Amino acid sequence: MEILTKLIDRDFKKNQKKTKIVLTHTSREYKEYLVSLKKRFSGEYVKIPHYLILKNGKVLNLLEDFKCPIFFNQDQLNKNSIIISLENFGWLEKLPLKNYYINWIGSIYKEKPFERKWRDYVNWHPYTDIQIIQTANLCKELSKKYEINLKCIGHNTKVKGAENFEGIITESNFNLFTNKVSPAFDFEKFEKLLKNE
Repeated sequence: MEILTKLIDRDFKKNQKKTKIVLTHTSREYKEYLVSLKKRFSGEYVKIPHYLILKNGKVLNLLEDFKCPIFFNQDQLNKNSIIISLENFGWLEKLPLKNYYINWIGSIYKEKPFERKWRDYVNWHPYTDIQIIQTANLCKELSKKYEINLKCIGHNTKVKGAENFEGIITESNFNLFTNKVSPAFDFEKFEKLLKNE
C-alpha cells in the first residue's frame, strides 16, 4: 500500500502510545476538505485527521502518527487516537424535479445513493470498495506498528464507554449527533478484511 505524504504542519502535543483507530469521513470532496483543513480559523484549525483515504483508494498521510490533534473534547482520547478520514459526502438530499442529490454544502451526487434510515436521514453517499480495502490495510499496518488491537466495534451507533475501547471505532460511536461514518460503510466486509492476513 502506497501512502502519499502531504503533511500539515501544526504544533500539537505528542504521544507515542496509541490505543485506538477512529474512522470518520470528510463530508465533502477531498480537495475542498484539504483546503478547509489548511485555511479554516486563519490556518489554525485543529480537527485534523492523521490519514485521508480518497474514493480512488489513494492514502494521504496528513499528520505524523504521534501528533495529537484536538479532534475530541477529551484530552486522553486525542492522545490515544489515530484518526482516519474517508472521502465521502455523508447524507444526501434528493432535490425536487432534479436527477441528482446534494449534501449539506451543496456538493452534487448523480449516482444511486445507499438507502437506510439512520439519524433522521435516508440517503447516503456510498463508500467505494477500494476505500474499504485500503482502510483495512491501513488499520492492519497501524496495528502492527503501534500494537493497536484489531477488534472493531463493527457498527456506527453510540456505544456507552466508547472512549475506553481499545481497537477500531467510528466517530459516531462517541455521540448521537454525528453521522461519521455513515450506514453506507460496509462493516461486514471491513471486518473480514481485517481478519485476512
